[in-house]
Amino acid sequence: MTQPLNDAAAGLREAISEATDGLIDREHLAELLILAAVAQEHVLVVGPPGTAKSAVVRRVATSLGGRYFEYLLGRFTEPSELFGPVNLNKLREGTVETDVTGMLPEAEIAFLDEVFLGSTAILNTLLGLLNERQFRRGHTHIRCPLRVCVGAANGLPEDEGLAAFADRFLLHVFVEPVADSRLEDLLAGGWKVAQHRVAPRANLASLDALNHAVAAVNMDLVRADLAHAIRLLRQANIALSDRRIVKSQQLIAAAAVLAGRSSATRADLWPLLYVIPTSAGQQGAREALRELLADARHPLLRAVVEEAVQQPLARVARLAASADLLLGSPDAAAAAPLVEALLREMDANFDLPDLPAELAERRAQLIALAKSAG
Repeated sequence: MTQPLNDAAAGLREAISEATDGLIDREHLAELLILAAVAQEHVLVVGPPGTAKSAVVRRVATSLGGRYFEYLLGRFTEPSELFGPVNLNKLREGTVETDVTGMLPEAEIAFLDEVFLGSTAILNTLLGLLNERQFRRGHTHIRCPLRVCVGAANGLPEDEGLAAFADRFLLHVFVEPVADSRLEDLLAGGWKVAQHRVAPRANLASLDALNHAVAAVNMDLVRADLAHAIRLLRQANIALSDRRIVKSQQLIAAAAVLAGRSSATRADLWPLLYVIPTSAGQQGAREALRELLADARHPLLRAVVEEAVQQPLARVARLAASADLLLGSPDAAAAAPLVEALLREMDANFDLPDLPAELAERRAQLIALAKSAG
């Protein structure tokens, strides 16, 4: 992978860090939005109200830059509230044209909250916009610059028509309230978020450059593993449509590009979990694919890989990054409790002979730091 692409990926890592600073247990969601944006696929976020779904999307959008559109849909939302009003001057001349200025058809990143509450007219228009990046209404026919649309809902719809619409979001991610054990972190982080304005750390040109590289990724090395994964899912009664199976390759290729590689490997199979449309299905897939996903890891998308596969190797990048932060701390005594906790986590995940090379030297340095602080 070329240095400009590596630099673009590094910029996205900074954007993720900026967007999630102070948000607890939501870094994986921000990383998944970045993956989707590079792959130019859409994301459905499902979770109860008040779980920071909209906050993450807004902050990622701000950190990336570009034109952003957000709307909370309701049962009485009119199409004009999303797509723009009819141009009355043109209408008097007998032409039905829509003024899309500042509306969804002009957006580069979009967030639609309570997306399943939209009317049939809204959802039908959205289908064309999401699938084809085209907006058609009357005499108006424009190509939309949309990179990624994020839909949010409190739950998956049971209605067949709405379920078919939900299927147009390739990635499904389920979020829950922050656990009891992290309530202190939630309070501290929430206070920090209120005082911190997100600054742009990347740009859409980075996304576009990486997206162009996705099409050139060599998928030959991973295709047999992907087919094997689908067979394992079917054996576990976890069904995926042919369309979702084929489109999952776009996400796998995007993961490879963001890792700085031009060929996808077994380590890049983890996005397949988020292609599975239900929470129960994703949990079952973790077990069914446990052996196949054991090699999953990513230098950039650390939190989402760890959340996806929940296995030791997926934690290596985070452990290494945490070690580097502590080793660079100017106050060894203050860092000592964190150093001890990190050493315990390393030892809990790996036996010493199996410790990955990128952790072995850092572990030795952490031990020396702990001794000097004591």
